[in-house]
Amino acid sequence: MNDPIGDMLTRIRNAGMRGKSTVTCPASKLRAWVLDVLADEGYIRGYEKVTGADGHPALEIGLKYYEGAPAIREMKRVSKPGRRVYMGVKDIPQVRQGLGVSIVSTPQGVMSDAAARAANVGGEVLCTVF
Repeated sequence: MNDPIGDMLTRIRNAGMRGKSTVTCPASKLRAWVLDVLADEGYIRGYEKVTGADGHPALEIGLKYYEGAPAIREMKRVSKPGRRVYMGVKDIPQVRQGLGVSIVSTPQGVMSDAAARAANVGGEVLCTVF
């Protein structure tokens, strides 16, 4: 797998379109950090570490819905393996005039765009969520 974050975002997007309550993806620290930000921002119910059917560690993600529609309307991968996107603190984009969130990997950890501005750090923009 070339893009584990993109794979996880696609699994979440597809499960939301199908109306699933949970989705499972392989576990990694970076995926868990991204899910922490999504849970803090209220886009998912949460996640837990489980053992997959093949015996490898996995993350079971609980999706959130509002009046039958997924809480996540749109997820886009910004920085890809073929083209990394790094931005300074002043250049981090606001998603839909601040209604959405950008997830940024900084030297101080993975955080939302608002937290990165508050900490005055830039980094790699992983994805945007609305």
